[in-house]
Amino acid sequence: MLARAVTGVRPIWSGSGPTERQRIYFANHASHGDFILLSACLSASERARTRAVAAADYWGKTRLRCFIAEDMLGSVLVHRAWTEPAQNPIAIMLDVLDKGDSLIIFPEGTRNMTDEPLLRFRSGLYNLSIARPDVELVPCWIENMSRVLPKGQFLPVPLLCRVIFGAPIAVAENEDRRDFLSRAHAALLALDPSTSRRSSR
Repeated sequence: MLARAVTGVRPIWSGSGPTERQRIYFANHASHGDFILLSACLSASERARTRAVAAADYWGKTRLRCFIAEDMLGSVLVHRAWTEPAQNPIAIMLDVLDKGDSLIIFPEGTRNMTDEPLLRFRSGLYNLSIARPDVELVPCWIENMSRVLPKGQFLPVPLLCRVIFGAPIAVAENEDRRDFLSRAHAALLALDPSTSRRSSR
């Protein structure tokens, strides 16, 4: 794949491993290429049934973007500012899960263009887990992709990247939304190698 050729991406399975089990992979988001890089780390069979959730207000803005996202990459487009029941992102994602596919989602809700390593999570991850508790939630830290494909650029810069897959998490019995999202946020941030480097100084 092109993603592997440009980035030499290497999956690091830390707490979980490749599987045919249905999953929701949730990851940090700093580049439009994030879901392509994560997908490249999956086996061919798993990749074929794993769909990334992408913002319709960006990827559906032009016919070309829509073609790339839906036809070429098999993404699921959702409206972040939805007004009609048919546009409800959770309903759309649940429909994909009910068809047997896995998902890649970015619980920050938008690309992180700040100096913070990870933005606050929105509630979608919690809602999906409550609705489909049998689907594994796997945190994935994507390293370096924002430098490979910076904002506003279309040609990637060849740099080595890694995707670190953590241990699956689940909503605990009687755990409320805020506590779960805080725990999921911490689980993903703990995979960031730069966090470990900072804490060891």
